[in-house]
Amino acid sequence: MNLSKREFLQVMTAASVAGMGLGRWASADAATASNRLYDVPRFGNVSLLHMTDCHAQLKPIHFREPSVNLGVADMKGRLPHLVGEHLLKAAKVPAGSAEAHALTCLDFEQAASRYGKVGGFAHLATLVKQLKASRPGALLLDGGDTWQGSATSLWTKGQDMVDVCKLLGVDVMTGHWEFTLGMERVKEIVEKDFAGRVDFVAQNVKTTDFGDPVFKPYVMREINGVPCAIIGQAFPYTPIANPRYMVADWEFGIRDDEMQKVVDEARAKGAQVVVVLSHNGMDVDLKMASRVSGIDAILGGHTHDGMPVASVVSNKGGKTLVTNAGSNGKFLAVMDFDVKGGKVVDYRYRLLPVFANMLPADKEMDALIRRIRAPYEAKLAEKLAVTEGTLYRRGNFNGSGDQLLLDALMDVQGAEIAFSPGFRWGTSLLAGQDITREWLMDMTATTYSYATVSDMSGEMIKTVLEDVADNLFNPDPYYQQGGDMVRVGGLQYTIDPTAAMGKRIGEMRLNGKPIEASRSYKVAGWAPVAEEAAKAGNKPVWEVVEQWLKSRGGKVAARSPNVPKIAGALPNPGFI
Repeated sequence: MNLSKREFLQVMTAASVAGMGLGRWASADAATASNRLYDVPRFGNVSLLHMTDCHAQLKPIHFREPSVNLGVADMKGRLPHLVGEHLLKAAKVPAGSAEAHALTCLDFEQAASRYGKVGGFAHLATLVKQLKASRPGALLLDGGDTWQGSATSLWTKGQDMVDVCKLLGVDVMTGHWEFTLGMERVKEIVEKDFAGRVDFVAQNVKTTDFGDPVFKPYVMREINGVPCAIIGQAFPYTPIANPRYMVADWEFGIRDDEMQKVVDEARAKGAQVVVVLSHNGMDVDLKMASRVSGIDAILGGHTHDGMPVASVVSNKGGKTLVTNAGSNGKFLAVMDFDVKGGKVVDYRYRLLPVFANMLPADKEMDALIRRIRAPYEAKLAEKLAVTEGTLYRRGNFNGSGDQLLLDALMDVQGAEIAFSPGFRWGTSLLAGQDITREWLMDMTATTYSYATVSDMSGEMIKTVLEDVADNLFNPDPYYQQGGDMVRVGGLQYTIDPTAAMGKRIGEMRLNGKPIEASRSYKVAGWAPVAEEAAKAGNKPVWEVVEQWLKSRGGKVAARSPNVPKIAGALPNPGFI
């Protein structure tokens, strides 16, 4: 029997899933892919390495990219709102390749089995060292969401991530979820752990009393004789998307006008390269790039968009590059500038996926991670159940991992309906893998993850859904706060992302019956932003879900995500 190349690869994939050893052929395949992926010739005289939104994932993981990432108004059909084959076509990435697996959810289970796990700080450290060796003077920039997203980061109050980032060689950082550790803890890390090592920058965070800067707005660094300014832009909606009481003395915001002043100041002080290290979210960055002149590039985060190409935005001062470097430690971006005559004349950009089986673990970083995790390993590794289907989170409307949380909240607490936040962090499991306490914490670990049950009227339920939908699908990016749609259990509804505010949600039903505006429903949820919830004696959500998992008899059936019926103008290249 003669096999085509495609059929041969399918057979090899099936063999690996079945546990058949491929021996030296698998090693050779990984080595070949590694040489191709990580052979990035040096270009120009200024280089920046960019990571963002790792969400405290120290070890390699699986992470399924979205099948739905809808863009509305001017953003429809544009990066970052391209998924699957549409994204591969825009980036000229061949289907079935390692890069295609990193960038999309296409054939996720098979590709994950073939290419293995992604990320891991020991493997990331190897890549950082390799690139810094080929690019003398290169800076490593961290876009934030680094100190949150895992059990160990929660239990150590972010210290695990602080220590590994210092060893990794992070030079400049901004933040978002970092602030949910509280003002005192953030200041302690910035002023003590980071002193003389890492610059924490955020031009848009001020004190509520006198409007004084809380952090340095920017830093000037010289790279190969070229003065470069790195301006920080922390997540502007922190007090809205997260508990206000955790940052009670600080004010946030987009602050376009002040950003322009900072850019002008840096240029006046001799900066030949000006880069914004942003946690705005990519749609917001694209708008900011059109309004603020003098920025050479915005290296963005927050929305977890792994962008293999840079978007070029025109403004009154020229052009600005806008990128985003994905999440969970699975990418490292490389931005090379050629600076001549005091300005950027050319650039090269690459988004490099971090494959754990293509990059050897850095010994020093691996040893540090082992020491950090050692006191917690037994607790993290405790098996709670086995999943019979793939568990994932990322997507505009729901994922099977969130569906598991919703089902658990309703079953344990006797609720008719459940809400789970539209968080974009959280790792994936393949069918047949153990659901451990570590995975459960990867999905739920915040400083305010309290499980709640409340009575809500049908009218209030619609208001909640409308508010979150407007946050996600408002045609003006400056009114979007990032994240995905709240996940809903028990309730069915339709959504028209293109409709006006207050008119996107319709046909709400529970068990086939229409939701009544005046009737009260028992609704479960978690991660409330109100301070009262922290004082009400509510259990952490992971305790509720762990109870449910342990009652399953060792196995959890595949979860089918409860997603709304999509109305409006489709098909859309942000939809598979």
